[in-house]
Amino acid sequence: MRRLLLTENITADGRIEMLDDWFDPSPEGEIQDWLDAMDRLGASSDAVLLGRQTFEDFRGYWPDHTDEPAGAYLDRVQKYVVSTTMTDPGWHNSTILSGDPIEEVRRLKDADGDDISLTGSITLAHAVLAAGLVDEIRLLVFPAVQGRGRGLVADGTVFPRLELLESQTFRSGVVLLRYEVTQAR
Repeated sequence: MRRLLLTENITADGRIEMLDDWFDPSPEGEIQDWLDAMDRLGASSDAVLLGRQTFEDFRGYWPDHTDEPAGAYLDRVQKYVVSTTMTDPGWHNSTILSGDPIEEVRRLKDADGDDISLTGSITLAHAVLAAGLVDEIRLLVFPAVQGRGRGLVADGTVFPRLELLESQTFRSGVVLLRYEVTQAR
């Protein structure tokens, strides 16, 4: 069975909804350590799962930035977009999943292939977290406080246990935290 890896950019106060200017998809400066880590983390995934809004945001930006590691990665992997309204993804290697999101993700996890990465896509992330479909949570904690916006989980979502797999601090002040999601026994 394929693993579902949830990667989220998050503020120090736990917000993943980007309402302020705390995240830059193409940062400049001393970021080689960050880029190396992102390449390492992406190496196990051959698919990206996105909600419609995040997919449209990515489609509007990354095809013009394939010279950057994230853009090159998204250019080559299979992309799945969960949407009941989209009819043409308009981006190569993209497939629309128009059925029940939870059932669609279960089918993807049961299919042959490497890991599946899910990023952004707050509504979809909340749904798969609540359904117990996420195997690993990867948080990139930015040194910012937003004070508003949606967080990592919807109200009422509880995990039996998170096991720390890795923590790494980058020169930019961003911290990577990787957790295995341990299901109830």
